[in-house]
Amino acid sequence: MIRLAVIGDQRVAHSLSPRMHNAVLRQEGLEGSYDAIPVEADQLGAFLAGLADRCFTGINVTVPHKQAVLPFIDRLDEEAATLGAVNTIVVKGERLQGGNTDCPGFAQALTETGYAAQGRPALVVGAGGAARSVVLAMARLGSAPLWVAARRPAQAQALCAELGGEAIDMEQAAQAAAEACLLVNAAAASSPKESPELAAWAQSLNASRLEQVMDINYGRSDNFWAALAQAHGARFSDGLVMLAHQAALSFTRWTGRPVAGARFLAALEGAA
Repeated sequence: MIRLAVIGDQRVAHSLSPRMHNAVLRQEGLEGSYDAIPVEADQLGAFLAGLADRCFTGINVTVPHKQAVLPFIDRLDEEAATLGAVNTIVVKGERLQGGNTDCPGFAQALTETGYAAQGRPALVVGAGGAARSVVLAMARLGSAPLWVAARRPAQAQALCAELGGEAIDMEQAAQAAAEACLLVNAAAASSPKESPELAAWAQSLNASRLEQVMDINYGRSDNFWAALAQAHGARFSDGLVMLAHQAALSFTRWTGRPVAGARFLAALEGAA
């Protein structure tokens, strides 16, 4: 019996992960379940300590616990150690192995679009926790130059000093967008309601060289990043593709079965 879950705060109740994983568990003929479990910050240690006793195979970790789980992990993989964040835990007896599939999940999602990053200019908007996986993936794929823009330049500078890329402010980012072949939104806003300022900034861009726009967010019907791509004849993909690939990588770690990210995406789109 495989027992899986995703933990976070109360927002985890809206997670799409159970839909994906439960569909693939059924397809693979595996007996088990994947649930969404809200865990308060002050209960995190106790919850993790009880995973083995409660017969969990593994769990995903989402905001705001990706960094908070670190003190309770017995062993980190390279990705988690580099990013300072865990999104996948494998239960091995009484020991917890922490990993991070966000970076390779993004890389696979980008590669799947057919975009070749090596030696080509790219712009990342945002420098928070979500941007770390994106910047690391793009640096490894060879994007050059790789510009990282944030409304708080110091945040972008700290990220780039650690993971690569060139930190710039939003005014400089508008100039960089004219040269970029790829633009990735790693900021929290994707609709004008979420950030009128960022929406106006995106609308003002002269981005004639854009070939691909990727947004790590999903579920916005009025996505101004999608509008940007359309305005310049570029391809667009949102965070569902990255989510599906991240999920597939986690699933393989728990079950030992390699499953294509496309099958997780199909579950989200109701085609599974």
